[in-house]
Amino acid sequence: MLKRLFAAGAVAALSLSACAPEAAEVSSAADAGEVNLFTARHYASDAAVYAAFTEETGIRVNVLEAPADQLIERMRAEGARSQADVVITVDAGRLWRADQAGLFQPAPELGDTLDAVPANLRHPDGHWFGFASRVRVVVFARDRVDASEITDFLDVADERWRGRLCVRSSNNVYNQSLLAGLIDAVGPEQAESWAAGIAANIARTPQGGDTDQIRAVAAGECDIAIVNHYYLARLQRTGDPADRAVAEAVDIAFPSLAGRGAPFNISGAGLAANAPNRDNALAFLAFLLTDQGQRQFAELTNEFPVVAGVAYDNDVLAGYPQITPDPVNVNRLGENATAAQRIFDRVGWP
Repeated sequence: MLKRLFAAGAVAALSLSACAPEAAEVSSAADAGEVNLFTARHYASDAAVYAAFTEETGIRVNVLEAPADQLIERMRAEGARSQADVVITVDAGRLWRADQAGLFQPAPELGDTLDAVPANLRHPDGHWFGFASRVRVVVFARDRVDASEITDFLDVADERWRGRLCVRSSNNVYNQSLLAGLIDAVGPEQAESWAAGIAANIARTPQGGDTDQIRAVAAGECDIAIVNHYYLARLQRTGDPADRAVAEAVDIAFPSLAGRGAPFNISGAGLAANAPNRDNALAFLAFLLTDQGQRQFAELTNEFPVVAGVAYDNDVLAGYPQITPDPVNVNRLGENATAAQRIFDRVGWP
């Protein structure tokens, strides 16, 4: 079921239906001064970014929020009638799917602006780019695990972790992209051996999101968990005493992926294939890479800026160690996604 997002101020919500999409649902999309944003991000704090864009440009932001697969299917069904100007989703695997569905168009006007994004965090032909990055990490129990035991993701498949690992299901795109990256790093055979080791090490039937895996470590249901870094950062910055207790019971490791560097992924955006408000869409996309836009993602959602040298006020992120990223172009994660899913099925990762 598509989800409506109603945000205060200058941000408007689109009226939507997953079953019967109609172009007329966006009542005045062709009017000057608006941009229609189709996003799979589910962070309420993103409204602050949209409001800042409107304050700076005067362009009203209409937001449609829904799961990525639903957005992709909706835009495919609408084709040239689609009112989407900008498409945003998380994880390069989903961006790859959207691109395969023909939902993006190149934006050569952003050429110089996109130079600020590392080449491995944007589409090779400029169809989309990362505006914030996240790292797949291992969270571990402070009192039961030493950080020196987890320096590479290959370590997590070792039998010493048998019955000690919590992780989401293989249906989760973050895990699919992690394995897709490993396929690129070591080839499909070794990647399958790794996935089989992970499946054997799982302490419980996969359940819940990344935060649930962290809570399980803190509760002693498992000793280590594979998660994205910002889920722990969120707990570390919360004012909720119970969540702070969870965060204080665990620590974080940034393992390399087969020696190549930490597995980075992105929140990404691109110009929609049939954008009715092209100029406004380009202005919005450029805003995501401004110092203001970059700082807001670091401060509001604990994602790392993709533009080097951006200052932000987030003690947790600033306190993490220097991280060497895997240099692979994240587009490869999508290219390898089908092979990754087949491996998951063969090894029995639930």
